[in-house]
Amino acid sequence: MIKSELVQRIAEHNPHLYQRDVENIVNAILDEIVAALARGDRVELRGFGAFSVKHRPARAGRNPRTGAHVPVDQKSVPFFKTGKEMRERLNRDHPDGAGSDADDTDE
Repeated sequence: MIKSELVQRIAEHNPHLYQRDVENIVNAILDEIVAALARGDRVELRGFGAFSVKHRPARAGRNPRTGAHVPVDQKSVPFFKTGKEMRERLNRDHPDGAGSDADDTDE
């Protein structure tokens, strides 16, 4: 699912809201999450999961074409850890681990 599909589904479930308002709300939520992560904060959405930033140290990498060693700078990467309720729901809905889009029949 992409962001525009998310906005459309939320708007369909909330007919009293205009789609452009839903889009503004979704964008505001995502912007606040990104801003918090940029400040180094952790964002926890109970039952859903937690967003945080992990710092990767500088390291020596390798160019796969030439095999030459290349320095890789340190960097910060976003990290998401699922919440307990989400993990339980995913495992309850798909106990065999088959959670692909191919078997999504509600569309």
